[in-house]
Amino acid sequence: MTSPEHPQQSFWRQWIFSLDHKVIGLQYGLTSLSFLLLGFMLMMLMRWQLAYPGEAVPWLTFVVIFILLGLVILVLSGKSRPYLALNSLIFFGIAALIWYFSTGEDRLPGGIMLPEFYNQLGAMHGTIMVFLGVVPLAVGAFGNYILPLQIGAPDMAFPRLNMASYWVYFIGGTLMIISFFLPGGAAQSGWTSYSPLADINTGQTMWLIAMLFVIMSSLLGAINFIVTTVQLRAEGLTWFRLPFFVWTQFITAFLLLLAFPSLQIGAIMQLLDRVAGASFFIPAGIIQGGKVLEYSGGGNPLLWQHLFWFLAHPEVYVLILPAIGIITEVVTNNTRKPLWGYPAMVYSLFFIGFMSFLVYAHHMFITGMGTAVTTWFQTTTLIISIPSIIFLAVIVFTLWGGSIRFTTPMLFALAWVPMFGIGGLTGLPLGLAPPDIHLHDTYYVIGHFHYIVAPGSIIAFFAGIYYWFPKICGKKLNDNLGKVHFWGTIIGMNLTFAPMLVQGMAGVSRRLYDGGLGYDHAQPVLFLNEWMTWGAWIIGIFQIFFILNIVLTLRKKSRSEENPWDATTLEWATTSPPIAHGNFITEPFVYHGPYEYNVPVNGQNVPYLPQHKKMDIED
Repeated sequence: MTSPEHPQQSFWRQWIFSLDHKVIGLQYGLTSLSFLLLGFMLMMLMRWQLAYPGEAVPWLTFVVIFILLGLVILVLSGKSRPYLALNSLIFFGIAALIWYFSTGEDRLPGGIMLPEFYNQLGAMHGTIMVFLGVVPLAVGAFGNYILPLQIGAPDMAFPRLNMASYWVYFIGGTLMIISFFLPGGAAQSGWTSYSPLADINTGQTMWLIAMLFVIMSSLLGAINFIVTTVQLRAEGLTWFRLPFFVWTQFITAFLLLLAFPSLQIGAIMQLLDRVAGASFFIPAGIIQGGKVLEYSGGGNPLLWQHLFWFLAHPEVYVLILPAIGIITEVVTNNTRKPLWGYPAMVYSLFFIGFMSFLVYAHHMFITGMGTAVTTWFQTTTLIISIPSIIFLAVIVFTLWGGSIRFTTPMLFALAWVPMFGIGGLTGLPLGLAPPDIHLHDTYYVIGHFHYIVAPGSIIAFFAGIYYWFPKICGKKLNDNLGKVHFWGTIIGMNLTFAPMLVQGMAGVSRRLYDGGLGYDHAQPVLFLNEWMTWGAWIIGIFQIFFILNIVLTLRKKSRSEENPWDATTLEWATTSPPIAHGNFITEPFVYHGPYEYNVPVNGQNVPYLPQHKKMDIED
């Protein structure tokens, strides 16, 4: 499609209130990475408290580190790159927030962390990382930027709806940060916001309002992704010629559209409990501070759990499916082989999307469900593991016999396979009632979940950033710095998360402010708290190499090739970066499947065959 002529746009229209899916994708990417950085910082404060309970948190060290990182980015950006200089404000802002934490007698008096503030950090860490970091990065950033390009579309189906989705998300995230500055501080009832504790704790009202904005953003985005995929595919791009990444975003959009309304309803009901005197989740006779609270009662706290987990388990697949799509793109490209079992992967996506709504109550085995209900959810939990096994098997079979290029994105993809496997296998005992009774609410659950979210998702996102950075910026990230970043990240993650599984099997409960000092049974494994803390420091230190890699690459004058990976999918059929409006100079026509590598054409073995190149593939 020929790019239409557009008048010169103002800075605000071009970069702030843009209708271009690529700019919106970058907005989502920068914002979600900033929230991930903030969530990581909150975790670092928690980990120090767990490793060294009763000792002063070295908050000044954290402040100095973030100020120095901000100054380095500011200096390296130079006068000609003001957009890089603006990124330094993120680091200065986090440094200012830590400084604010240090000044409150209700937070860190004398540097000693109070239990209430620890609870705030825990609740906000989980909320920020999942709802403001990983999901927007997976869908809002990668989906927004890559999906229209991979289907040959000029933009998203509803550009204004796309812009609204980002700004509603931004408002929700901003409100979540503002909650730290309100009387009583931020939410304290965990990222699950369980009633009735969440109904009577401070800070939850702003959490609920912020979540309503975040949920609305996801719903708007989901509608846009579905319509775009159905209506705007290039001519010749049939359903089974779609790149697998597009399939994952398509199914993820349905999960968002069908699962998030349950939490939206629950959040409104809990908000009415807090501000309007309702009792949807509050039973009669709640006592706080020795006094019976003035609630009419009649509510059921378990109702909140049902509404929350009906969202939260499909939410796991919202985190995972885009990651699998990224890994698939990277693996096929760097093995120079077609994807083994492409139809099986697609059918497995549909199956896992459907089954994700039928397993949620395995999070509630200890609530006293009857035997029949428990048996149902145990069975469905085991069944839903089958598609995940198919995903891993297909990737392994694709790797088998391939001419593997050990590029930086490929290293992250290869590491993803065993680490996602660990996350999946450790989840199986939690899907069976007998072991779950022992393991529920222990650090085992934390370890399992983090292996899913951190290695299972964030590792894949790193692979995607390194893979598509030349497409987005026209420059290729430094491979040596990338490999240093890779090894440090992988070592740090395993040092941080693996001990959680050990502590959990030893019976160490989650959310222990003192790290377990008061529990006799936990004493033999408490030394692992320090291991996990230093593992977290390793993760953080090696992200500096990632940040410097991006800054230094953007400073380079030399550009990479238009298709440096010799890839076949449609995003590489246009310029790097793509043109501002329309994406493609001429409308692409698709002749082949997405992964035609080393295929016979006219009696010769062609290394790669782009989807838009018309050649007859021999049987």
